[in-house]
Amino acid sequence: MRGESITGKSDRQRVVPVLVPMPAERPYSYSVPDGMAVVAGSIVRVPLGPREVAGIVWDGETEEIEARRLRPISQMFDCPPVCEDMRRFVDWVAAYTLSPPGLVARMILRAPEAFDPEPWIDGLQLTEARPDRMTEARGRILELASNGLAWTRSGLAHAAGVSLSVVDGLKAQGIFAETLIPPRPVVTQPDPTYAAPDLTMDQEVAASHLRESAVSAKYSATLIDGVTGSGKTEVYFEAVAAAIEAGRQVLILLPEIALTQAFLARFHDRFGTKPAEWHSDLPPRMREKVWRQVAEGTVRVVAGARSALFLPFNELGLIVVDEEHDPAYKQEDRVFYNARDMAVVRAHIGGFPVMLASATPSVESQVNVAQGRYERVHLPSRFAEAAMPEIRAIDMRRAPPARGSFLSPPLISAVQETLEKGEQSLLFLNRRGYAPLTLCRVCGHRFQCPDCSSWLVEHRFRGQLVCHHCGHHEKRPEACPECGTFDHLVACGPGVERIAEEVVGHFPEARTIVLSSDLLGGVKRMRLEFEAVAKGEADIVIGTQLVAKGHNFPNMTLVGVVDADLGLANGDPRAAERTFQLLSQVTGRAGRTGKKSVGLLQTYQPDHPVMRAIVSGDSESFYDREIAERERSALPPFGRLASLIVSADTRADSEGHARQLRRVALPASDIAVLGPAEAPLAVVGGRHRFRLLLHGDRKSDMQGYLRRLLADAPKARGSVRVQVDIDPQSFL
Repeated sequence: MRGESITGKSDRQRVVPVLVPMPAERPYSYSVPDGMAVVAGSIVRVPLGPREVAGIVWDGETEEIEARRLRPISQMFDCPPVCEDMRRFVDWVAAYTLSPPGLVARMILRAPEAFDPEPWIDGLQLTEARPDRMTEARGRILELASNGLAWTRSGLAHAAGVSLSVVDGLKAQGIFAETLIPPRPVVTQPDPTYAAPDLTMDQEVAASHLRESAVSAKYSATLIDGVTGSGKTEVYFEAVAAAIEAGRQVLILLPEIALTQAFLARFHDRFGTKPAEWHSDLPPRMREKVWRQVAEGTVRVVAGARSALFLPFNELGLIVVDEEHDPAYKQEDRVFYNARDMAVVRAHIGGFPVMLASATPSVESQVNVAQGRYERVHLPSRFAEAAMPEIRAIDMRRAPPARGSFLSPPLISAVQETLEKGEQSLLFLNRRGYAPLTLCRVCGHRFQCPDCSSWLVEHRFRGQLVCHHCGHHEKRPEACPECGTFDHLVACGPGVERIAEEVVGHFPEARTIVLSSDLLGGVKRMRLEFEAVAKGEADIVIGTQLVAKGHNFPNMTLVGVVDADLGLANGDPRAAERTFQLLSQVTGRAGRTGKKSVGLLQTYQPDHPVMRAIVSGDSESFYDREIAERERSALPPFGRLASLIVSADTRADSEGHARQLRRVALPASDIAVLGPAEAPLAVVGGRHRFRLLLHGDRKSDMQGYLRRLLADAPKARGSVRVQVDIDPQSFL
């Protein structure tokens, strides 16, 4: 794709702006050497101080500087330019999140080895010549090569089942000529007609609407709202097929790496091939191949985590955000952004549709539907009329666990009954490790992270105490480091490993498996474990939120939530919404193939609105109540929030700068500044943290107010760092 020309000086005197991947507030000016035909969007190498970095030729006029006073561009990479829509998107994200544009552009430039074309591969192609004598091995080679295609030397030998010397002998006789083969695509082209699904009437109505949106070549936002197991994925696959047939690229965003394997298998079943993957666990060489082939248009569909939003698509025509409510779409490092919201912006800038799918949509998306900004496609029933699980609350005040245990008698009985029927149970606890706190029964010493204000979590499988915030870990000692007493360290509270220990005590013959994001063996082992559960190779699964969404376990008929109240015990204004979403998703793992199923919630608050909504299945009433409460409190989406997080090596420096920020915050009728206050997680990674929270009206100019505040504030000195979080999702 050709880029847009930059107006200005003649080639000899030409000066262009280049956005470099560093915290620069604007592009730097560079001169263009004679004969170098850069355009807006060209990826170039430029000198920056004593080193050279990759940058993107940007839009706009440069300052009136003589070209001879500027450093020249060192190299223009042989790479498709970053398209105008993507450059506008970078500027929009930078302005909205108050991030330096260079840091946003850095997310595009994360695969530097991909800026130059992949080298072609040495190959062989059959000529008209014939060998001096024929053997069975040579005959197999000639038969394979007779289709006129080029082969690699090793590939031809392997396919024919012969040694390399047989191929080399034919080449020496002139039977094969050397040629070059283009780089292999990371995935083959998806076939929209490969396996057309058998849709229900509700699904076909929804799919028809989505197909029309996908081929309309104009912006629209659609919420696909359907109960767990209703076939949302199959329905939006029809929109993907329509976009592919229309010659457009497609991006499907997923919140978790662990979701990817199950999703890839379903995509393969529908389109005959897998989409290209993009996530942090991808090997560097494969990341480079995917980046390059996305830019060239060879890759037509990408399934990836939030960073896939910054891949250099040139023909993007559809974005799907699966599990749109998931907090994992929020990035809280360097550039703070919500990939779900930015996907909508990207689609609006590009003039193409975006589709958000969830069984438990966010309050923001529900309100956008109610106010007409989003369309809604509703799937009210499960595929093949499979019944939703019967949900019941276990009042832990009336049916408490035995001393030292965490599973109530009714839940233990339900697991026993499920085992007797040859079906699977899932016990859900959103807490990794064995126990969240370890202390000494003699002196009361508590094991705390030396770099964070948090307790160390015991991981008994690994014999370690681990901080889940900074990664610090240490071996679990046999004696208390404070008083030296042996055998008096006690684990307080349960994690999934402790629940697994209790389950094995009750059901020693059952096949038990623990699924958690910190499994040894990483993503590869995790995928194998999920496959084992789906095949029925486990009787009881104990898992964290990793198992709560996107998985289909055909024989699972019981879901027990060990601590349904866990997510309600904090000051997060979204606590009720997130607990409702998580519990709905996890109980939705049961009975997806039509078997009678049950979900049991262990709770000390059975009358809490969240518990009542889950048990009754009345999500409409829950959302109505939650939306009304948000509107009364002027919380998002009826108001605006922003956080300033001040951190430093010492508490005094952090608090001092936070108070200076508060002093320069001018009064405003539509924006209130709260704090500073020490963050709930006061120390993370050795840095002391204070927070200011800004609360404004829906139409208040939050970014403008923050720009003025930061401009008026003293410059952060020493170790002090200020981070801006527009629309915060975490309040820790």
